[in-house]
Amino acid sequence: MRAFRLLAVLLLLAACDDSGGKAPHVGEAPPAFKLATLTDGAMDYPAQLAGKVVVVRFWATWCPFCKEEMKTIQTVWTQHRDKGFEVLAINAGQEKGDIEGFITKLGVTYPVLLDPGSKVTRAYGVTGLPMTLFVGRDGKIKGRILGETDEATFRRKVEELL
Repeated sequence: MRAFRLLAVLLLLAACDDSGGKAPHVGEAPPAFKLATLTDGAMDYPAQLAGKVVVVRFWATWCPFCKEEMKTIQTVWTQHRDKGFEVLAINAGQEKGDIEGFITKLGVTYPVLLDPGSKVTRAYGVTGLPMTLFVGRDGKIKGRILGETDEATFRRKVEELL
């Protein structure tokens, strides 16, 4: 119930905030951003990942579908990262201290980015979690999934771009 209330508040705030963006469409370049990583680094996207296949994933610890999917993403990322595949898991609106234990417990080792003020989340027009964008080597969005997906679908979408 707490998660539902938090989601409702976040969606209400996003709807009232005129700094939010519209969701980028397939065929467009996703908005650029710079965010801190969970490991005290920083990510400048797309500058640091030019020429790679990238999954941009928005999630939160309270999201009921995110936990299992993060494990699935870990498996696919581990198998394909040496082929020019990267994952950017953007936490939507939570503080670092709220997510460190969650990530450690799941064994996630791909980049986790912090968006505590949800500025990037709003710029991407995220209306629900999880939200996943598949970006090709050309820097254009090739696919989008709002909500949960299964491992076979996720794997197929990644492998089509590699």
